[in-house]
Amino acid sequence: MTQALSPDQAAARDRIADVLRETGVDIDAGSAAPAPARGAAQVLAITGKAGSGKTLLLATVVKALAAAGVEAVSGEHEPRRTRDKRNFAVLAPTNKAASVLRNHGVPATTIHRIVYTPVYAPEFQKIADWLAGQGPKPAEGKLDAQALDRAHAFFARTPSIPGALAAAGLRGSDFITGWTRRNAPLDIALVDEASMLDDAQFKDLQHLFSTVILFGDPAQLAPVGQRGAMVFDGLAAPRRLALHRIHRQAADNPILDLAHALGDPAIDFHRFEELVADAARADPRVAVAGRVAAGPMARSPVLVWRNATRIRLIQAFRAAHGAPGDGLIPGEPLICDGIELPVKHRKKRLDLEARGLIKGAQAIWLGPGRKPGFARLHLIGAEDPRLSVAAIIKIEYPGEEEPAILTAARMGAAFLHGAAVTIHKAQGSQWPVVQVFAPDLYAAARSGREEAGQPLWKRLAYVAVTRAEERLVWVTRYRLARPTAPLSVADLDATVADLRLEAGG
Repeated sequence: MTQALSPDQAAARDRIADVLRETGVDIDAGSAAPAPARGAAQVLAITGKAGSGKTLLLATVVKALAAAGVEAVSGEHEPRRTRDKRNFAVLAPTNKAASVLRNHGVPATTIHRIVYTPVYAPEFQKIADWLAGQGPKPAEGKLDAQALDRAHAFFARTPSIPGALAAAGLRGSDFITGWTRRNAPLDIALVDEASMLDDAQFKDLQHLFSTVILFGDPAQLAPVGQRGAMVFDGLAAPRRLALHRIHRQAADNPILDLAHALGDPAIDFHRFEELVADAARADPRVAVAGRVAAGPMARSPVLVWRNATRIRLIQAFRAAHGAPGDGLIPGEPLICDGIELPVKHRKKRLDLEARGLIKGAQAIWLGPGRKPGFARLHLIGAEDPRLSVAAIIKIEYPGEEEPAILTAARMGAAFLHGAAVTIHKAQGSQWPVVQVFAPDLYAAARSGREEAGQPLWKRLAYVAVTRAEERLVWVTRYRLARPTAPLSVADLDATVADLRLEAGG
């Protein structure tokens, strides 16, 4: 049964419909006319705090666009265009943010993946065309009939060509030979987590798409270098609408209740901690803990404000798991800190970025690669998560200006340890269970700093709290509880196996 929209969602949906109708797409009538002559991009922003229904609204618009005959464009295939065919793409700034949308049934991809599309080996290009409904079923070759059927069954459930080929038993390196910039402008962009966009990304989107609809949370932290402002802050009505109502399905969620309590100017840090304690006594979805739990840090980092805290917690985590000082053990989490490649290796950079290996991406170390300096990784949230990459893995130590280099490729992707991350870097991600390191937020409160007219600690707390999907743990002291089990990658093996099992393989 389709969930009904609230009055403010319905009003925002109608405003979106008005903007689309100006371009020839009528989601009320279920029709799409050829695109008008391209001019300056139209921009509309839908803003709202966590629980206000932005994702439901976005999913409703996606469904209406598909019903109107507008073609969804993915980041994995450049379909054959006709002048009369309209298209749209659902975008997110990070791989993890896109995977959150995909988990809600919305076909999302990253901005990187929509700008650059894969070049398939000729045999696999025919399979990609067939899966996308743009060519006949290819003859058996490197994939036999059963493998083709597995790929087709997967694609029918999840329209992902790399996922379908992975379900047939292939790896990305088997069928993708490179990446190319899209050769034609696109039509309609629906951009989630728009609070994370910087000015350059926003300009790129307006250059590529004729209509850009942003969905963002104004209470989050602005991107670094944006002077506390988000790209939609400069939009005036009627190009910016706000969702206010918290929906029934979220109204009894104590985590969202805490997040929205931060909007009350009368609540200071101590009063907020009292609210957290009250929520913990009333509901198991909130807990107050006197120490950080080491075990969950392998997949869900502790959220902190200060880098010094982050480094200390990482060292405590590694010591608790018996990790050596000169190497990693399988299952340790990493965060991509950028790609260190010279300009002449631009194609390789595009390859890594398009696969989701961009700054801030989360990965799990599986072991050393076959070549010196290479690492085998599982990229969290990626549709093709396994890759081997030249890696520069850095481990930071308290009081040391320079980190230790555990894997020293001459050039490649740089990584920091990911058992704890700053709240800024956590934006766009969500985890089932989130531990928030409260002493850091207290330090931010004592600093008296503000961002965009709001106390910094409140913005930090809001982002940190809303990263929790199911359970929030408010940690009050500088202590670490020992893990109850060793690190493992068995859960990641299951994730990869699911690509095949889902397709019946």
